[in-house]
Amino acid sequence: MELTERKLKILQAIIGDYVRTAEPVGSRTLARKFNNAISPATIRNEMSDLEEMGYLTHPHTSAGRVPSDKAYRLYVNSMMNKVEIPESSRSMIQEKLRADIDEFDKTIQHAAELLSEITNLASFALTPTQSEDKLKFVNLMPVDERSVILTIVAESGKSQNTLVRLGQPYTDEALSLISKNLTFDYKGKTLTDVLTSNIIDDLKTDMSAMGKLAGNIMPNFMRTLEDLLNVNLYMDGLSNIFDIPEFTDLSRAKNFISLFDRKERLMQTLLDRDDGMVVTIGAENNGEDMKDVSLITATYHVNGRFVGKIGVIGPTRMQYDEVTSIVQYLTDNLNDTFKLRGGGEEET
Repeated sequence: MELTERKLKILQAIIGDYVRTAEPVGSRTLARKFNNAISPATIRNEMSDLEEMGYLTHPHTSAGRVPSDKAYRLYVNSMMNKVEIPESSRSMIQEKLRADIDEFDKTIQHAAELLSEITNLASFALTPTQSEDKLKFVNLMPVDERSVILTIVAESGKSQNTLVRLGQPYTDEALSLISKNLTFDYKGKTLTDVLTSNIIDDLKTDMSAMGKLAGNIMPNFMRTLEDLLNVNLYMDGLSNIFDIPEFTDLSRAKNFISLFDRKERLMQTLLDRDDGMVVTIGAENNGEDMKDVSLITATYHVNGRFVGKIGVIGPTRMQYDEVTSIVQYLTDNLNDTFKLRGGGEEET
């Protein structure tokens, strides 16, 4: 059976109406939409064909039809157009992303919050894998006579802090010496290379000056480096689902929330996705618990090298044209933000 121009026109109208109202669409509604240029009887026949072709489904409690995953896939691939982002949303994205331009994690977190606020969907942002990131500097800041804060900052801008309890008092000079030696020895080296180094041996010429203090700090230095290598997942807007008709069904709402409870699995799902703008709809997602949702992800770059992911998750009845345009615009601004912070152009 051929997907004629008329069938496509009717299918697009059904998708648009259903996405807007969340109500099954009937032939009389469509006839009015087409100013009765197509009769209700003809529309019913075309809808029956579209259902047979797998583009529509027929809820038992209604005479109307709703789009299937196959219909949404056709729409995303060949029907939708790019949507112009409102000026208010564009300004908000630009201002908030650059509010904490020197704080990597805050910028990523703000990106997730912005996506949720603008799309009214649940959003997420995944920090890049850091295996090739390089150490920029190490700092030890006094807290009290037996505690210091160890800070490691990578070239990407990502940082990690650890409160270190010391077994003996310290001097500011000793802290400064350790910080300077660690920065001197490892600046410009990848974080993974630093982790595989024998740090105690590297510092043995300075051990007499630092005494047992270095012995307390070094294990914490290694653990902080490991934390810095971890991928972080920021999520926002989970409560938005309660305003979505699909999730008035308690079992579906619980199923959706459970996706975010299984954070490690969600993180791996995102890491396994291809780069660029990727839209997966319903059964295209891996796992029975994701068959009722659509997942939209895009990739952003930090200094042209490190790739992170950002996106939204929501019902398959989604305004794909609007949401993908917002995700793309925010991703482009995130790339620009990191270029501004890095002071140069992305590498190619």
